[in-house]
Amino acid sequence: MSVQFRVISIGALGTHPLWEERTPQRADHATTVLVASGDERILVDPSLPPQLLEARMKDRTRIRPAEITRVFLTSFHPMRRRGLALFDEARWCLDARERDALQVSLQEKLEEADRAGDTELAATVRSELSVLGRCEPAPDHLAEGVDLFPLPGDTPGTCGLLLALPGQTVLVCGDAVATVEHLERGMVLPGAHDVKQAQTSFMEAVEIADLLVPGRDNLVLNPMRRF
Repeated sequence: MSVQFRVISIGALGTHPLWEERTPQRADHATTVLVASGDERILVDPSLPPQLLEARMKDRTRIRPAEITRVFLTSFHPMRRRGLALFDEARWCLDARERDALQVSLQEKLEEADRAGDTELAATVRSELSVLGRCEPAPDHLAEGVDLFPLPGDTPGTCGLLLALPGQTVLVCGDAVATVEHLERGMVLPGAHDVKQAQTSFMEAVEIADLLVPGRDNLVLNPMRRF
């Protein structure tokens, strides 16, 4: 059985720097993608709040939240996982590098909060650690024709999914490639964890795939490929 995918919700940048915006203009949310292969139903970046995401899934697919077998996060940014509660029966996962980096960072924050006696911050960090603990390190091969494609830089372990379709490849990019405008101009998002690494990942994404699903935009043909 071949891989199938569908964009469930098109994301957006709250402030789009390439539209000459300097202040927030809209709700910040990530593109959510459904990938199906064999018995696996993988939802990538459930960014909308649960009620909105459930409605969007009903609009875009006959697959219901209870049928999702795995949730994959391209990064652990809170904006990408607002709808996680819808998928309590599914396995949650992200790239091991992202998980390990966040584990260290959050543990350090918790120790700092405890030393400062900041009980509110400590409770918030413990909640984040609890969610992270539920997330498994994603295997390199999630399903037939569905593989991890590491794209570090925007965050320490940003990771996409490479989908092998008959005659072409599709890369679900996360924020390694944020929007069509970023793709056209060869730019990464400002504020990346490691800008040089993010630029390298951007180039690798463009080199590998025929079609791209940017982290905050709709499916787009790779302008570097000839069809």
